[in-house]
Amino acid sequence: MKFTISRDALMKPLNMVAGVVERRQTLPILSNVKIELDEGVLSLTGTDLEVELVGRIELSDSSDTGEVTVPARKLADICKSLPDGSDVEFSVEAERVVVKSGRSRFTLSTLPANDFPTIEQAVGSTQFTVNQSQLKRLIERTAFSMAQQDVRYYLNGMLFEVSSSQLRSVATDGHRLAMATMVDQFDGINEAQQVILPRKGVLELQRLLQDPESDISIVIGSNHFRASTAEFTFTSKLVDGKFPDYERVLPRGATTPMLSQRMELRDSLSRTAILSNEKYRGVRLIVDNDNLDIHANNPEQEEAEETVGVEYNGDRIEIGFNVSYLIDVLGVLQGSQVRFQLTDGASSVLIEDPEDEAAVYVVMPMRL
Repeated sequence: MKFTISRDALMKPLNMVAGVVERRQTLPILSNVKIELDEGVLSLTGTDLEVELVGRIELSDSSDTGEVTVPARKLADICKSLPDGSDVEFSVEAERVVVKSGRSRFTLSTLPANDFPTIEQAVGSTQFTVNQSQLKRLIERTAFSMAQQDVRYYLNGMLFEVSSSQLRSVATDGHRLAMATMVDQFDGINEAQQVILPRKGVLELQRLLQDPESDISIVIGSNHFRASTAEFTFTSKLVDGKFPDYERVLPRGATTPMLSQRMELRDSLSRTAILSNEKYRGVRLIVDNDNLDIHANNPEQEEAEETVGVEYNGDRIEIGFNVSYLIDVLGVLQGSQVRFQLTDGASSVLIEDPEDEAAVYVVMPMRL
């Protein structure tokens, strides 16, 4: 197998695929990227057995065929170090890959392409197409609420729920919940389907969605999720578990809204957080009439207080929260205002943008 390609054309798919490859692998071949040339199309594949990514480039002047695997990070670092605009020549010689560019020559070890594992290409039961920027926004609005290394493994990921009229993403770590909904017409979907995409799959998919003008094709099977464009195919195994009934978590009894300027509230919370307990990150909110008082203290007896003007005409409520959870929500909302739906000092709060109800957030209170 032999071909020549410009360094700039190779860098994008190579970086894309190398992002999936884990630095520490139990199987040596999982540290490699598979390079395959067939009918003028160069394919690069990386996997960690949970997520697989194939990047594709069309070569105009190559009729050669073949496949080989080489160390992903080393190849990416070599290409990154070459000058912009240079050409890179690949060839396989005696079970080694030789990479040449200008006066530079590198020889890389290989492992047999036949030993490279691939995620089964099972038939998908649900297929639809969605705009990349809309899907990326859906993920961005909810990804921060995913759990990390929780023993409830089904929380270490994101729920995707698709029906003929909407696509919804939901994430929760047990202390907070984020839900975003995109209303659209998805042809060919007869009944709603729910799947859980693992955390790494969610973050990789979010990273891949770079073209806001283009659509991406989604295929959901019984145990896999696949997203494809002309440039790449992303496949992830699904989490085998039952996601909590998120509808039950949404507060229904909230009758007293508090309206605030989003950035002003976010800045006040960020300043107050400086003197909160570093481990628990707790702040106390006291809302009464049209004022919100924010208090924080720590074991060193240091204190912070802020007062923010709000619109509120209910009873006085005192409630504690993990300040990081509130700041995360205020960071992904985009409107100038934010609405807190409050019930009492012991109940969860529902947070939303009053002008865009496509996303809602629930944060549980904490005892201080």
